Amino acid sequence: MTICLVTDRRLRPPVEQAAEAVAAGVDVIHVRERDLEAAALAQLVSAIVGATRGSSTKVVVNDRVDVAVACGADGVHLRSDSMPSARVRRMTPDGFLIGRSVHSAEEAHAAAAGADYLVAGTVFRTASKPGQTVWLGLPGLVAVVRAVSVPVLAIGGMSVERAREVAGTGARGVSAIGLFADPDRPIKEVVRLLRERFNIGGENTPST
Repeated sequence: MTICLVTDRRLRPPVEQAAEAVAAGVDVIHVRERDLEAAALAQLVSAIVGATRGSSTKVVVNDRVDVAVACGADGVHLRSDSMPSARVRRMTPDGFLIGRSVHSAEEAHAAAAGADYLVAGTVFRTASKPGQTVWLGLPGLVAVVRAVSVPVLAIGGMSVERAREVAGTGARGVSAIGLFADPDRPIKEVVRLLRERFNIGGENTPST
């Protein structure tokens, strides 16, 4: 299972959160502070990269390939409307992670080339997108998974309670903001429960 923590500094200080995520064994930290100017974003990314070095936790930067490369991040997470992954691959070092957001099986099929993983959503209703009225749902997530050969992570309304049914779709993990944003709920405990329930659900993954 792959667990991706998405930052939102309005909810928790990202560097503090990153340190806790590393100790908890989070696989990927997605720095998603889209309103920051390049200099401020670079400062934040550098601090998070510093907090993760020497661990297995990877850092990806939302859409800013230039900042990711300059700060020594492990990769970039592209928006669904961003430049093609194959083009980014030609601009970046060997081993650079490239993720991409998708919202349908058709979009996933078209976007998979050159990507290391896809993040599919929004799966369930989520507080981070209060105005949204259409969701991918579990059937849509299954369709995305079956449309591509690269790993797919689910995003949108993720919770410990839903980990089992998400695993049953064939998704390889989850990506979330709010799930890791409660300072009174240790990330280590969230990660432990996610892995426990996801592994159970994965036993019921549908065949393709």
